[in-house]
Amino acid sequence: MPLDPQVQILLDFTGISSMPPLETLTPEAARARFEVFTELRRAMPVEPMDHVRDLTVPGPVGEVPVRIYAPKIDAPSPALIFFHGGGWVLGNLDSHDHVCRALANSVPCTVFSVDYRLAPEHKFPAAVLDSYAALVWISAHAAELGIDPARLAVGGDSAGGNLAAVISQIARDRRGPRVVFQLLIYPATDMRMNHPSIEENADGPILTKAAMNWFIAHYMNGPQDRTDPLASPLLSSNLAGLPPAFIITAECDPLRDEGEAYGRQLAAAGVRVETRQYEGMPHGFVSFAAALEGGRRAMADATARLRSAFGIVDQRSMTVAP
Repeated sequence: MPLDPQVQILLDFTGISSMPPLETLTPEAARARFEVFTELRRAMPVEPMDHVRDLTVPGPVGEVPVRIYAPKIDAPSPALIFFHGGGWVLGNLDSHDHVCRALANSVPCTVFSVDYRLAPEHKFPAAVLDSYAALVWISAHAAELGIDPARLAVGGDSAGGNLAAVISQIARDRRGPRVVFQLLIYPATDMRMNHPSIEENADGPILTKAAMNWFIAHYMNGPQDRTDPLASPLLSSNLAGLPPAFIITAECDPLRDEGEAYGRQLAAAGVRVETRQYEGMPHGFVSFAAALEGGRRAMADATARLRSAFGIVDQRSMTVAP
């Protein structure tokens, strides 16, 4: 697939193409490489935020770190619970700090970034259990957090998009907490790795087929986990009754087709869903919105969909539509 020229400039500037393939690295070395990109983003201007704080919430095994981004808005505010990407192996609160700040300010809403346990130290379904526990705790403590429990959305990119989709299904099945919207940014939805875009974009500049198999091998306990709906939300036998969703996909992404397939199956189940593909963009492009026009468009689109889901009609006064 033809890359947008801005992407090639970014690749040349960052030296991504010359780095060792992810699948040749240990998880520790891969995390060190991932931190290079976090440092690059830290060198860019950081959006100011009225209030940022870290806390921990009870998880199924110990505490789960969470970072709260709260712009100066009237309480109770809507809230987005965000799960970072990184293939369930990489990523942390710092790696997606810029994305969370941008969403919190632009919607505006309170954003909770969840630092779930990573594989291979903590295999599937540890990340799922931590993510759902964080959603439950945030909803239960809405009053003290200054948020509206009737306006909770979930979202994430890549592995985080996978978790947001899975958590939405769990919340529906367990009758709570109520989720009003899903923001799924190039989500992984099918661990079987058999969609055409896997081969078409096997040598993608940010994510390759080999790297995706490396992530899955570290995350899964064995082949049987690949078809578990808690790992592959596309394989759920029931998608009815899920919250509305906005699914962002990238033309040059191995995960493009499974994200779009999930959108089609949600629609077939009667779920209100919009799927938008961004031409010439690779996996991970939203994280580079400062350098990519496609990333800025996707962030603007995500902001607009969240505002609509939250019923925000006046950004300054936070007036809610009747």
